[in-house]
Amino acid sequence: MTTIKDQVAVEATIAEREWADVTEAAMASVADCFTQREPRLPARQMCEAMLMELGTRNCWTLAEALGHCEALGHCGPHRLQHFLARARVDHDLARDRLAAQLTSELTDGQAVLEVDETDDEKSSTDAVGAAHQYSGALGGVGLCQVAVHLTYASARGHAMIDRELYLPAAWAADEDRRLLAHVPDEREFATKPQLTAGMLERARALGIHARWTAADEVYGGRELRLAARYLGFDYTVAVKTDHRVTTSAGTFTAAELAEHVPKNAWARMRTGHGLKGDRHYDWALLDVPADDTPTGHAAGHSHLVIRRHRYTGEPSFYRCHSATPVALATLVDVICFRWKVEEDFQLGKSGCGLDQGQTTCWNLWMRWTFISMLAATVLAVTRLRATDQATRGRDDATRPA
Repeated sequence: MTTIKDQVAVEATIAEREWADVTEAAMASVADCFTQREPRLPARQMCEAMLMELGTRNCWTLAEALGHCEALGHCGPHRLQHFLARARVDHDLARDRLAAQLTSELTDGQAVLEVDETDDEKSSTDAVGAAHQYSGALGGVGLCQVAVHLTYASARGHAMIDRELYLPAAWAADEDRRLLAHVPDEREFATKPQLTAGMLERARALGIHARWTAADEVYGGRELRLAARYLGFDYTVAVKTDHRVTTSAGTFTAAELAEHVPKNAWARMRTGHGLKGDRHYDWALLDVPADDTPTGHAAGHSHLVIRRHRYTGEPSFYRCHSATPVALATLVDVICFRWKVEEDFQLGKSGCGLDQGQTTCWNLWMRWTFISMLAATVLAVTRLRATDQATRGRDDATRPA
């Protein structure tokens, strides 16, 4: 028992030391994103407070948490509110610096860039981008903001590295609301797949090492798949049951093709562990012609992967492409790996205040999201380093003299 307690104490000490080092490195990486030195301190303090165990996260609760240390001088939310409302921060440069730092720590050569959207319920359409639109959290149409996020995931860890606020067409065309919310003139309406393509292009420009990109069926259209291939990404994207595939025998929907899969072509595979034990599904792989080959690119290897629930028989479909031959098991791993982005949303909302910012204008949303992603980056890298250190310590302790 004493040995276990000592081990836990050592690992906690390692985590605390790594957390301080990682926070310092993260703030150093974004230091020149501030036009003045003064906003750096409240930015760091907000990041630290985000990671405290708080019921809700807003300027009042963060300031109250920070106020327990008299040296920080927080007797109210005013300094934090001033940072959010008036500080001059190059949000895009800060985003790129955080992405570079995170991916340099987590890279393993087989990383996946995962895209998905999250939403925040709002009480007024005056909030930037707020409109009556579909919300997964609300389970239907509601008044909310929707943002598309890009997660970098590898076997070493995962965290969000990019974000785009979605402006519905009517909102983007309303000059009065744009003016009140300080939306940049160059920001026009773009679909969610178009926003995603821009994030993938930025990832390539930053030299981020990732082989795959994965997404759900909102992003399964030809436009994004074409952009992914043009940028050199292999992909696995979910498609709808009525997704049409043209073969040498004619054009069929994904559901129609599934009906002709021979019984011996299905393979049962474990895809994770849930509350009720291991999850198993039946999988099948069909070679299909590529419909998204950019000019001057090789055709590569295009597939339709079908997942079937082993009890209900309900199917799901995934359009996949790889430049080199891959096994079904590899594609299944990438498809299942996409759920890391859901874990990042859960952590971002429950532990880093991602959905709790009372933001009504463009810059406020950007700054709050920056602080949330900064906190998530610090947490992800700290966990990785602490785990590596603890593992090395245990290996050293068990190694024969």
